[in-house]
Amino acid sequence: MPHIIVKLAKGRKEAAKIALTEKILKAVTDTVNPDEDAVSIAIDEIESSAWEKDIYQLEIMKDEKRLYKKPRYKL
Repeated sequence: MPHIIVKLAKGRKEAAKIALTEKILKAVTDTVNPDEDAVSIAIDEIESSAWEKDIYQLEIMKDEKRLYKKPRYKL
């Protein structure tokens, strides 16, 4: 029963978010084999101006030990 939350800077088109969701769903079902009906995927859109404080500092760097893929940018 994976629940995946994707955080993106605002401004992506709906079609891009749907395509991303479909690719994530395929990757999850191909890799960890849950029933497709058990997977949920949410997309949180964040203002670019809030990214450093609300996402980078509070969610990425605060608990970076749990990251499986770290960002290469520095803010």
